[in-house]
Amino acid sequence: MIVVTGATGNVGGELVRLLVAAGEQVTAVSRRTAPFPEGVRHVTGDLAEPASLKASFDGADALFLLVAGEDPQAVLEAAKAGGIRRVVLLSSQGAGTRPEVYAHPVAFEETVRGSGLEWTILRPGGFDSNALAWAEPIRAHRTAAAPFGDVGLPAVDPADIAEVAAAVLREDGHAGRTYVLTGPRPVTPRERAAAIGAALGAQVRFAEQTREEARAQMRRFMPEPVVEGTLAILGTPTAAERQVSPDVEHILGRAPRTFADWAARNVAAFR
Repeated sequence: MIVVTGATGNVGGELVRLLVAAGEQVTAVSRRTAPFPEGVRHVTGDLAEPASLKASFDGADALFLLVAGEDPQAVLEAAKAGGIRRVVLLSSQGAGTRPEVYAHPVAFEETVRGSGLEWTILRPGGFDSNALAWAEPIRAHRTAAAPFGDVGLPAVDPADIAEVAAAVLREDGHAGRTYVLTGPRPVTPRERAAAIGAALGAQVRFAEQTREEARAQMRRFMPEPVVEGTLAILGTPTAAERQVSPDVEHILGRAPRTFADWAARNVAAFR
């Protein structure tokens, strides 16, 4: 059995579906319920409260773990006690490129590596689904706003992350590996807005924000250090952050999905 934390999220929800389709028994862990596929066992739990997760680990041997909560050691101890032997951590590319800013995922990675379990770490860059922040303004007035309109980054489709996670959870040969997950090429915010417009069959106007405008918006839902780190990645990415990783293709045997693929699948959110 495989335990999936964050089972209602962009990655977790798709991962549950893929694992069930592959014939795996799945325990979905989330703070709220959802219409999971038939046969999925759901446990209400919160990574911020490790004691709430203990029941989810009974009879399971693999765990998909998010970076959430403040005590990864307690989570992994409960997992080991329940029989988990393999853990796949969804971390962040920033843990490798800007560890001083992304201290939270760094702490989770260190704990996973020292857990005594068979581990694999996934470090995605930005998610294509971050463009859902534009859904309301695009629906309302066909406008998308972002800073650094002509700086491209190889954001990754959450569906590709889920597919990689499913492979790593089910296959041998990935123990002790850290994979960086990106899309097939860097795409600028201006290009992402145009791709959504193409999927809609309507022009979407791109409005470039100043750094201060973007900072004020991000502060509503991000802690200050993460805001500054995110702005740095978006505006002055390092060579590593611009680079297209081969890891998705290596694991899945195909190229990563494009942002246009993601936009076409999710166009209903922008109508």
